[in-house]
Amino acid sequence: MNLHDPRNADILIHVGGELRLRADATVSVFDSVVQGGDAVWEGLRVYDGRIAALDGHLERLQNSAKTLAFADVPSSDEVRSAIFATLEANGMRDNVHIRLTLTRGEKVTSGMNPRLNQSGCTLIVLAEWKPPVYSDEGIRVITASTRRNTTQCLDSKIHHNNLLNNILASIEANVAGVDCAIMLDVNGFISETNDTNLFLVKGGHVLTPHADSCLPGLTRQMILRICADQNIRATERNLSLTELYTADEVFTSGTMGELTPVLEADGRVIGDKGAGPMTKRLQKLHREFAYANGSPLPF
Repeated sequence: MNLHDPRNADILIHVGGELRLRADATVSVFDSVVQGGDAVWEGLRVYDGRIAALDGHLERLQNSAKTLAFADVPSSDEVRSAIFATLEANGMRDNVHIRLTLTRGEKVTSGMNPRLNQSGCTLIVLAEWKPPVYSDEGIRVITASTRRNTTQCLDSKIHHNNLLNNILASIEANVAGVDCAIMLDVNGFISETNDTNLFLVKGGHVLTPHADSCLPGLTRQMILRICADQNIRATERNLSLTELYTADEVFTSGTMGELTPVLEADGRVIGDKGAGPMTKRLQKLHREFAYANGSPLPF
């Protein structure tokens, strides 16, 4: 899918407290995100003048920054104002994706130690006109040999910018000529894909992995809430690849991709090789929920 939109050539990007043209939207080579991927991030989507799950994203950003012991972290209200200012400056109200990044900030000299950070965080708000990264028609996946991080090594609840684990899995998907890769945990159970959460449907029962080694995504939370509201049986538990291959339906969820049916996994056709009835139902309910419940823009 060609994600290029010519309007993005001249966007204004919020970097370190000011709006800059795309060509000038840079950070210092001494910034922690350059030095060690030492940053946290969120992906948000704008639906018809509303930002879906904005409060949840801002809370997760603050939690990640606190866990990593960032200093001089901007408040959620300050981050919210920067987001609104960026969207207004670009005239953006719909079909927009926001990449929100908060780095530990600029260091006084190169190095890993956070004691070298003495000037506070760097906030980046990058908003682009961008449709969901995956088509509603569905995707093909393979299982990556790269395992998802265990909490013994790096807690997946930290929404951090050090994404090499996921990038290695993405490379495997690229080599295999598919859309993305399923990542297993260290015990061999399904965790998520390299960029989305994962759901299975069997006999009308919606299943998703425990959020132990996967990110507890906010779109994932929306789906579980929708299931509860609609009296759709939904369970979080360990899931094996055999259960994936033999599921009636499989779909992914995420801000970048929304809900996307999985047509094929490791060469096995899933269900009828198309979006199943539960996936279609939840796609519709999710979009209705996102449009109705997002935080309204003040302009």
